[in-house]
Amino acid sequence: MKFGKSVCIINVGGTKYAFPKDVIKDFPLRRVSRLHSCASEREVLEVCDDYDRERNEFFFDRHSEAFGFIMLYVKYGKLRFVPHMCELSFYNEMIYWGLESSHLEFCCQRRLDDRMSDSYTHFTEEHHETVKEIRTDESNGKRDSQWLERMRRTFEEPTSSLAAQILASVSVIFVIVSMVILCASTLPDWKTAESNIVEEHRYTDSLEHPSGIIEAVCIGWFTAECIVRFIVSRDKCEFVRRPLNIIDLLAITPYYISVTMTVLTGENSQLQRAGVTLRVLRMMRIFWVIKLARHFLGLQTLGLTLRRCYREMVMLLVFICVAMAIFGALAQLLEHGLDLESGNEEYASIPAACWWVIISMTTVGYGDMYPITVPGRVLGGLCVVSGIVLLALPITFIYHSFVQCYHELKFRSARYTRSLSAEFLN
Repeated sequence: MKFGKSVCIINVGGTKYAFPKDVIKDFPLRRVSRLHSCASEREVLEVCDDYDRERNEFFFDRHSEAFGFIMLYVKYGKLRFVPHMCELSFYNEMIYWGLESSHLEFCCQRRLDDRMSDSYTHFTEEHHETVKEIRTDESNGKRDSQWLERMRRTFEEPTSSLAAQILASVSVIFVIVSMVILCASTLPDWKTAESNIVEEHRYTDSLEHPSGIIEAVCIGWFTAECIVRFIVSRDKCEFVRRPLNIIDLLAITPYYISVTMTVLTGENSQLQRAGVTLRVLRMMRIFWVIKLARHFLGLQTLGLTLRRCYREMVMLLVFICVAMAIFGALAQLLEHGLDLESGNEEYASIPAACWWVIISMTTVGYGDMYPITVPGRVLGGLCVVSGIVLLALPITFIYHSFVQCYHELKFRSARYTRSLSAEFLN
């Protein structure tokens, strides 16, 4: 900041705080630290509500008591809710100053999750960024051609218009048909019919088989959809980096590899599928099921929950691995190691015992191997009980994250639909 005095006064709802400029630069609250990079009074007014040049005082029309508790977090590193204040209102203040729910103490995080679940309203930082993106889209609409923006919404937002809903429905139908064909192609009768056609038409392409025609139509639809979405996307690099688009590319590529080999070698594509590599590539079409995440809120919620709860998932895997190592070693010792001649041969090694541990801890119990000694059975009981307890520990965190993600995505979808309706009416 290249104007004003060396001391900055932050006025929040009538309560004043004085800070040196150097402190403002590295202030833990993002909105306050942004003041340091402002080069003009106009930029300052984009961050705060008003500015007094003479006193170098910045005015914020926000809740003063809530900011006081936020300042306690800046000073002591602990953030809790203001007594007798709505959790969502305080969370809204947190978002304004640049904090997230993870900065709250654990007990307050639980209160916030419960409050969000009850009210079906979420003011998360990601939603705040989404609102900014929508406003940016509206401001950039004049620069982008109208038909290009309409095409982008039609392909990217299934709820944006009737045409988008029809397009999404057609895409879902093609995914389902493709999955049915893929599953049916593994049936013995289906393989026999294909083999007969290959023998009759040794040097012709498999497209003469009805499944080949359907496969080609589905691939053509997915290819055209992917190309159009790439053309109408704003940021081509960001489009390529998105996981769903990468999955689309991996699902489409095997078919074109098979067609290319048919053209180059002259072999029938049905014969090529006998190769292990092409069988693996062809089976990658199962990833088309993930395309349904574009159109179903439940799959989007699952993906967002797994992304946010990766720490809990890693913790769960660590729990299982530690228990598997301990119980596997003990099971191998009790069932085989103490009596090498008449011991249980199914527990001859620790890796084999680890397989029994994992199916016991998850309460699957295939019955392919089981302990026969009394100490081994006691250990098996402890293994099952320990598995139930260890698997249940992270479930609470994952559950609350799932509920929060579901209502957040639901709120986003409803708000985006309302914004499009208002734009259409205007």
